[in-house]
Amino acid sequence: MGGGIFSTFRNAWRVEDIRRKIFFTLFAVLIFRLGTHVPVPGISSVAFNELLGKLGQLGSFLNIFSGGALNQVSILSLGIQPYINASIIMQLLVVIIPALQTLQDEGESGRKKIQKYTRYFAIVLALVMSFFYWNATKVAAINALPAWLNAFVVIFSFTAGSAFIMWLAEQINKRGIGNGTSIIIAIGIISRIPYTVQLLWRSVSAWRLGGGSILPAILMVIAVIAFFVFIIGLVVYISTSERRIPVQYAKKVIGRKVYGGQSSYLPIKVNQSGVLPVIFAVSVLMMPSTIAGMTGGTGKVAQFFLNFNQHVSYYIVYALMILGFTFFYSSISFNPVDISKNLQKNGGFIPGIRPGKPTSDYIKASANKLSWFEALFLTIVVLLPTILSFATGTSQALWFGGTGVMIIVGVALDMVNQLEAQLMMRHYKGFLD
Repeated sequence: MGGGIFSTFRNAWRVEDIRRKIFFTLFAVLIFRLGTHVPVPGISSVAFNELLGKLGQLGSFLNIFSGGALNQVSILSLGIQPYINASIIMQLLVVIIPALQTLQDEGESGRKKIQKYTRYFAIVLALVMSFFYWNATKVAAINALPAWLNAFVVIFSFTAGSAFIMWLAEQINKRGIGNGTSIIIAIGIISRIPYTVQLLWRSVSAWRLGGGSILPAILMVIAVIAFFVFIIGLVVYISTSERRIPVQYAKKVIGRKVYGGQSSYLPIKVNQSGVLPVIFAVSVLMMPSTIAGMTGGTGKVAQFFLNFNQHVSYYIVYALMILGFTFFYSSISFNPVDISKNLQKNGGFIPGIRPGKPTSDYIKASANKLSWFEALFLTIVVLLPTILSFATGTSQALWFGGTGVMIIVGVALDMVNQLEAQLMMRHYKGFLD
């Protein structure tokens, strides 16, 4: 397997177009990491980090999502979150509003218009979040500028940084390898791994015996590493698994030649939506807490949302959102009716199933069963590390572990699949051979 991977990279490196895409992706990642160290002028970093401290674990989560840009009070502090939230809301509106549904049905031109609306909405959300950040720290603002000008500089800097990341993600989609939004999130998480490891060691050090023995802490670290290796292997296995529905093609006689008659299969991926349900669920759960924290709310409702992740109900809502987004994404990305029509046009049929509506119903039922399995799998992988962390007293280091592993592994697999597809187009041996 290792030789196959190295051989594939070697073959990919020989193709100028793929090599250019890899270079562009690496360059975009470098620009993103450099941008996290460019500070916003006119804002107090001390006051800003005090605000993050008040947000508790939510502040830590936002910082991880931004790749540490929040702690740096960088122009990229908002990260890709406004764009993700805008995408979620727009996808929901497409289902609710008939005019948007009509646009989506128009094909590529309609999708481009919806994408344009999503960008505009993301800018609006970034402006709102930037205003809240400025409003929460304006008392300690650096007063080298008039108050109105200071507000403009801070809000404009945050918003421009968010717009730049959104543009950078789209450029990766067009000119690079992988999904730009997911890559930026994954790079942000990877950049925080050393800090997370440090927190983990501090947590497990508390497991030392009364005499000062470090053996329990070492065993704890080994157990945690082994657990996450197992999770990574499980995620890879499920993500590459598929349900194969047998398909038979009828024979056609054209002139003196006979076409068709062969057997094939219809592949349905077990993990069709990848890590998107997890990213969407996390983003939605962050909205109320983020608003409550940035507005400085002290009421019962605000405090409830700020401390929501400490309640059992938080994880119940988290699981339900993963379940809902899994089915929602599967419904908009997988169309059994179109698949049934294509099979019928090409003379294909599923043995024992009549063509037309019975075939589409059968495919839909099979996809729904896989969606249930996928939703339960995502929920277990995301929440199990969190449950274990609370049970072992290592919540600071592991509370985001399951989600982080899902995102990183999902992004890596997506990049591998895209590179595999590029190589298959050029008849090279790939990863999956």
